[in-house]
Amino acid sequence: MGRSRRRTPMTANAQDDFGNVVQRSPAPPAHRWKRWRVAGLVLLTQVALLAALLALWERATGQDKQAAFMFGSPSAIFGFLGQSARDGSLWRDIYVTGFETLLGFVIGNFFGTLIGLLLWYSRFVSRVVEPFIIALGSIPIIALAPIIIIWFGTGLISKVAMSTLSVVIVALVTSYKGATGVDADQVNLMRTLGASKFQIFRKLVVPASLTDIFAGLKLTVGFALIGAIVGEFMSSSEGLGHAIFKAGSLYIIPKVFAALIATIGLALLLTFVVGRLERLLMPWRKVQ
Repeated sequence: MGRSRRRTPMTANAQDDFGNVVQRSPAPPAHRWKRWRVAGLVLLTQVALLAALLALWERATGQDKQAAFMFGSPSAIFGFLGQSARDGSLWRDIYVTGFETLLGFVIGNFFGTLIGLLLWYSRFVSRVVEPFIIALGSIPIIALAPIIIIWFGTGLISKVAMSTLSVVIVALVTSYKGATGVDADQVNLMRTLGASKFQIFRKLVVPASLTDIFAGLKLTVGFALIGAIVGEFMSSSEGLGHAIFKAGSLYIIPKVFAALIATIGLALLLTFVVGRLERLLMPWRKVQ
């Protein structure tokens, strides 16, 4: 009593003191302008650093043929990108690798997240399976490639399996961490109010775990892409992994970098989609 409570200005959707989602008024123009100015300054600095790096790289390789052979040059790299974009091979490789990555990403995260959340139901079961999960997670994915090819052949299924296996353990661990990190007082409160274990799971555990689940989703984008590309390294006739492997075996370093740039672009695109999905499913949380 006698102590006033300070409230922060309402600038976005949030929760009130009773846990209800409330609609906050938009940020004032001055605040928005400051935020845009900072974002613009960050972007300008990033572009300047990238331009300086490319200029130094071009200058160093332009004066030394051996360096140009070993490291390529930005002009040669973008030349290969333009050539492959015009003949359609770039878009075909991006489509193949992207499709394999997306399937592995969705399947691996679905089963990993489902198992991780369900392990919240029984601490006994989670303790029993913990060493097996750690053992599976410690196996390098490239070591499984020969077995995967024997089991599933050299087609699409083997690449999707590699991508899925790269994702599933990470998704399982992050979702289980989110489920077990739920506030015990909130769980006890729901039990006191007569909630069943399934109601606690559906209305408390799952929503409270979304932050960790989406953190895992952002992390597993790269793992799914690695799994697909490793599978293409082992046996494939198309895809970005095949393009990297073929160019590397022929010592065409600029073409290797061109395929790597396309791979980075694909990863950034998938990460952006996950971020938009997070904003859609968690509107009450301001995503940084």
